[in-house]
Amino acid sequence: MGSKIVRQESANLSRLKEKYRRDVVPTMMGDFGYSNVMQVPRLEKIVINIGLGEAIQNPKALEMARKDLSAISGQYPVTTRAKKSIASFKLRAGMPIGMIVTLRGRRMYEFLDRLINAVLPRIRDFRGVPRNSFDGRGNYSLGLKDQLSFPEISYDEVEKARGLEVTIVTTANSEEEGRRLLELLGMPFMRG
Repeated sequence: MGSKIVRQESANLSRLKEKYRRDVVPTMMGDFGYSNVMQVPRLEKIVINIGLGEAIQNPKALEMARKDLSAISGQYPVTTRAKKSIASFKLRAGMPIGMIVTLRGRRMYEFLDRLINAVLPRIRDFRGVPRNSFDGRGNYSLGLKDQLSFPEISYDEVEKARGLEVTIVTTANSEEEGRRLLELLGMPFMRG
């Protein structure tokens, strides 16, 4: 009975989470000298954000961005609104200016797996992601110029290429730990 539960749980894990448990945890324990498995940094959440300054003049942009972001993430995005009014941008407080999605658990691992293995290699002239985009606490931010690199997005249905930001939040305490965690998960950092 017990082995059946373990097999069933293993089948429900995403490929990247299985890699984390099998390969990353023992390697990180050896590299950083952790005495307990719970000290090993792990992924906490992934936040995907699209800024839509154009939504002030074109309200239809919100709907198109919502469609794209929900296809990319598999989750319905939340509309972000302006906190302050800025007259020179014709922006009033409360106006919609972006979309955001927070992924956790299985969706988070599946998205990161797709990002590393399908999206980043499709980018033209891709040489790796920058090594210095950490915030000093082990969290990594990555900007993508458009949503067309994602296989879920059909080129014919896109009215305009929009950039998006992906922030990977980890439980790492330092930049070094966060970088090593993402390297072991397969993040293709630039050489040097």
